Amino acid sequence: MEQMENKLAEILKHYAHLKEKSISQEIVMDPEKYMIVAKELKQHEPVIAKNKEMQSVIGNIEAATEMLQDPECDEEMSEMATLEKKEGEESLLVLKQEMKTLLLPKDPLDDKNIIIELRAGAGGDEAALFVADLFRMYSRFSEKQGWKTEILTASDTGQGGYKELSMSVVGELVYSKLKFESGVHRVQRVPSTESAGRIHTSTITVAILPEIEEKEFSIDEKDVRTDTFCASGPGGQSVNTTYSAVRLTHIPTNTVVSCQDEKSQIKNKAKAFKVLRARLAEIDRLERAAEYASQRSSQIGTGDRSEKIRTYNYPQGRVSDHRINMTMHNLPDFIEGNIGNMVEGLIADDQKRKLEEMRRE
Repeated sequence: MEQMENKLAEILKHYAHLKEKSISQEIVMDPEKYMIVAKELKQHEPVIAKNKEMQSVIGNIEAATEMLQDPECDEEMSEMATLEKKEGEESLLVLKQEMKTLLLPKDPLDDKNIIIELRAGAGGDEAALFVADLFRMYSRFSEKQGWKTEILTASDTGQGGYKELSMSVVGELVYSKLKFESGVHRVQRVPSTESAGRIHTSTITVAILPEIEEKEFSIDEKDVRTDTFCASGPGGQSVNTTYSAVRLTHIPTNTVVSCQDEKSQIKNKAKAFKVLRARLAEIDRLERAAEYASQRSSQIGTGDRSEKIRTYNYPQGRVSDHRINMTMHNLPDFIEGNIGNMVEGLIADDQKRKLEEMRRE
């Protein structure tokens, strides 16, 4: 409790400083600096609002206590004050628990935009079709959140599926909500080409990469080989005769990114570099996270692409997340982008783990 009170006192003091700073001439006259201060103020607003709620309840408890200590307090007033005090104390316990959650250490990447990478795994054409299904699922969920999406790279099969697809998602707290989607997603269903009605199991990998700016993670261009080629359609069919498509190869890690969706070579190269930077930064982050995780566990799973995290069972109409043992029996609705309950369940479980970790410290 003392740790929470100290952290809260620090935030209240810092928030007051930021409020004062936000109206200073230096900040008001500099839009870039003002945006930085305004963003930090907004991050602290949930804590400030919760503290006001707590102080209001504490005030009610103190008023009820004073009434009970008043010699002139009659029986009816005493009963009312006793009830108010009891209800206030119960509310305060809930608010304190909510405040503890708000004061948990924030992931510095939580407010980042992301790149979602979807890759077909086992299952051939059926896996490629499931990539298309999850692309639609994440696109529709993003639309419901008011986020903007854009396809960065795509390799379609010509049969409605994708061997792989990368999309950017831009909006508020995107990474914080979708970071637990990384891993292997398994689908069990009867393919349209299956005449005997047998259920097939296919897998795809999902990677959630925080979008990293150039100033945050630099790439030495001497380490990158750039190749250009003609963009092509399904089956190798040429779709243009100019060398607009770009393939980047990061030589030290042999990481390859290709982009051919734009007609401009410059735009394709910019998109490819965006994906390459995110991939390399994620490799670096996961290496550091693995070292940290060897000492303690503070996240749901490892975020490793080889970890099977979720199963979509079409015959039974259910989707199950294996990390939090959560099963939902609304698969058709879920695949249409209504994944909010699962997302919230994963976030809540992560917060619970972190709270338990704090108690052990």
